[in-house]
Amino acid sequence: MTGNVINYFDNYSPVADIVVMACCFVFFILIKFAYIRKTKSFNIFFTMLILLLISAATNIIFHISINQKGILNNIVIYLFYDVYLLSIFANIYCFVRYVSCSLYIDDEFSERYSRITSCVYFILSVLVIVGHYAHFGFYIDEELSVHSGIPFFIIFYFLFVGFAMLLLYKYRDRVFGQVTKGLVSSIVVSAMMLVIQVINDNTTYTCASVLFPAYAIMYLLHSSPYDMETGAVNEASFNDMIEYSYGHDTKLVIMSLNLIDFDNNNKLPREVQYLVKHFYTRFLKNAVLFRPSNGRLIVTFDVEKNPNKDECIKNMLNSFHESYPKYKLDYKIVIMESTDAISRNNEYIRLIKYIEKMKLHKNQVRIVNGDDIKAYLEHRYILSELEDINRRFDLDDSRIEVFCQPVLNTTTGKYDTAEALMRLRLKEVGMVFPDQFIPLAENYNLIHVLSLIILNKTCKKIKELMDEGYELNRISVNFSVIDVRDDNFCGDIMRIVKNCGIPYDKIAIEITESRNENDFEIVKEKIYELKDNGIKFYLDDFGTGYSNFERIIELPFDIIKFDRSLVIASGKSERSGTMVNSLASMFDTMNYSVLYEGVEDEKDEDMCKSMYAKYLQGYKYSKPIPIDKLKEYFKKSA
Repeated sequence: MTGNVINYFDNYSPVADIVVMACCFVFFILIKFAYIRKTKSFNIFFTMLILLLISAATNIIFHISINQKGILNNIVIYLFYDVYLLSIFANIYCFVRYVSCSLYIDDEFSERYSRITSCVYFILSVLVIVGHYAHFGFYIDEELSVHSGIPFFIIFYFLFVGFAMLLLYKYRDRVFGQVTKGLVSSIVVSAMMLVIQVINDNTTYTCASVLFPAYAIMYLLHSSPYDMETGAVNEASFNDMIEYSYGHDTKLVIMSLNLIDFDNNNKLPREVQYLVKHFYTRFLKNAVLFRPSNGRLIVTFDVEKNPNKDECIKNMLNSFHESYPKYKLDYKIVIMESTDAISRNNEYIRLIKYIEKMKLHKNQVRIVNGDDIKAYLEHRYILSELEDINRRFDLDDSRIEVFCQPVLNTTTGKYDTAEALMRLRLKEVGMVFPDQFIPLAENYNLIHVLSLIILNKTCKKIKELMDEGYELNRISVNFSVIDVRDDNFCGDIMRIVKNCGIPYDKIAIEITESRNENDFEIVKEKIYELKDNGIKFYLDDFGTGYSNFERIIELPFDIIKFDRSLVIASGKSERSGTMVNSLASMFDTMNYSVLYEGVEDEKDEDMCKSMYAKYLQGYKYSKPIPIDKLKEYFKKSA
């Protein structure tokens, strides 16, 4: 172990280390000009490159100095050797940490072995230094003979690389298989090179062997994500930039261009690609272009590097509008500055989509303000509560409240029916009305549980009213076509009504007509199944948008609800009144009951009664009230 190994160190050529240094500088250049995601794992990788550069440089200096033994103090030679060996040790250690970080390992196994590897690194580092003087490591004796001692590098290399391989195997399900195979293959090639080097008593390729895993990391995990057509990078890179800027208190301006016709799979025309590629660079410094989807482009730039940002934005918009007549592509533009409330959870793309949907029409620009962000955060909070309600599936969830609007029976002159209306009461925002949360619940497929909750609470209240002797014909509950599509729709309704112990005919279901042919067939099937058990059905919002009389007649509705718009139209012109009257007469003849919504005064009431009204509903009689207050309108049996 401690024999003379002058020939061992003589079999060295600096060419490989020079190539390693050159490769490191090329990596640095690529990192500078390619958009690399600034993640925690990337920072570890960058440290690996610096350590590799140091180890290659000091390895050359060490071999030069060892030829000057007797002239240079041995301590100087030991110093170069230690820097070389410890930096390459640190490089390998960082590789293991990189693997651990990339696999998102934070369990007890990782923590335990992290402590062990740290201790091993420290102990081996101490042994390398002490070995010079205790003569069990590399040292130069009094006769200036060079001894290699214990091969600490080989021990360290195979110990740590073995641990990295163990991590890659144990957590192989967390990484795309091809990436794992690429990393493992590069490690195997490095190990083979070291074995061949040891067999041939050579030290030339030590640093080069460590370069191969670094090259694999750069190629597989940090290669440039630039799109050659537009110069844009992908959504993951955008998210990483936001995370990086948030961690470093960097203020960004974020500008989103959504070319609506290209949102799906349509490719941008070549001339538009060329325009986009050169557009933002004319006005901004150090800006980055991202392309989260085909039709969406996002430009971000640092406010500090563009102090005249308002002028830059103005010039960009002017230039954009000058180009618009040539291409005439429909667009939506959203501009904002980064803010902690959105950066914290990296929600800019969701915010942008929200602004586009709720605040923007085609070919408009929106500069996001504080009210927009407040509205979005409220929207996000409501959505999270809806998701929680859906997840819990508690039919008595206190966040869902039942309001009702009493309905006047024109035949008896009494209030014996009502429409159940849903309200959402949340801790942070208070009462939320249906026009705010129903579309949200439908868009995210969360509506069915809400409908079942409102049905359950309504049925329980019906049971209570019946037990107390109140005259009650029925209460209607709104269901969307999305509800009807659910395979368990009929079973859920029948089970809830039965469990509440009320007759099926005390419940009515209101459904709005759908244009979809498949929906029509589903609705038809479900209506017949439930009507066989006595449940009534209303066609809601008749007179709004599209109405297909053939379909309406084919479906066995009990009541047709004429929308408020028909009431208003009837009062405006004789022609409209005649048309509405004729429709009501037709339905009455076919044994449908007609209910008019939106009756607000006696004039509306008299007009509707003259047009075959069986039921009247509106603010003239009552605004929506908590269901408990229905007792103020319903009468007890004599």
